[in-house]
Amino acid sequence: MPTRRRPKPTLVLLVRHGHTPTTGQLLPGRAKGLHLSDDGRKQAQAVADRIATLPKVHAIYASPLERTRETAAPIAKAHGLRVKSDRGLLELDIGDWTGWELKKAAKTEEWKTVQQRPSAFRFPGGESFLEMQGRIVDAIERIRAQHPGETVVAVSHADPIKAAAADAVGTPLDLFQRIVISPCSVTAILYGDSSPIALTVNSTGDLKALAPS
Repeated sequence: MPTRRRPKPTLVLLVRHGHTPTTGQLLPGRAKGLHLSDDGRKQAQAVADRIATLPKVHAIYASPLERTRETAAPIAKAHGLRVKSDRGLLELDIGDWTGWELKKAAKTEEWKTVQQRPSAFRFPGGESFLEMQGRIVDAIERIRAQHPGETVVAVSHADPIKAAAADAVGTPLDLFQRIVISPCSVTAILYGDSSPIALTVNSTGDLKALAPS
């Protein structure tokens, strides 16, 4: 019998959306109507320029929220592609905490659990961190299966990208808060038949090293 060929690995570039007027001040969650700030639009163009140094991008995905789609737009334009929406890339559903000031959240007893043992926490009226991690990992696996051997951009949010990075490197979810994901940073993970390989996490600089040698 002929040997079955293994699918080629897929390079997934996880991009956090750019700066918004609430970044670092509020917990917007999945609230609609939040757009990039002027700085965020500049960041989106800058990350598009950085990704454009790679030989080819085959597809662009983004969560349905405005801030991710606006970040994805200049990347898609640079490659002549259409942005595909994927709900698996959505922000963590923080339920009743949506719109809270970050300072208010940080004063609650629950915040200690969010920071120190997130695997045990579910946002009232929302999602648990475990559910969020399973969702983003499933979304990436679905995207990977559709693009074997290709390079794909997936624009998402800080916590889902942190959770995906933690899964890729085998870090327990309870330690994922130690990972920093900055606005318009790139986290590049190579997905194949074996364990994922994290090529870079939270990169805000040159991406030319990701190009095949």
